[in-house]
Amino acid sequence: MKLTINGEDHYTDISVLSDLLVSLEYEGEWLATAVNGELIHREDRSVFTLSDRDRIEILSPMQGG
Repeated sequence: MKLTINGEDHYTDISVLSDLLVSLEYEGEWLATAVNGELIHREDRSVFTLSDRDRIEILSPMQGG
């Protein structure tokens, strides 16, 4: 399926948001995720099913100043 992740197109057969995050090497307690503009809470990621053409935004904190 085709997903748009942070503005870039990706093709994958992964269908669960938490598995997608692991495959993209996003880890940690401080991630924010949204699918099609809807915030997906951390505790819901393991049961959230992705669909073809979903738009996913992943935000993680950056160090610096």
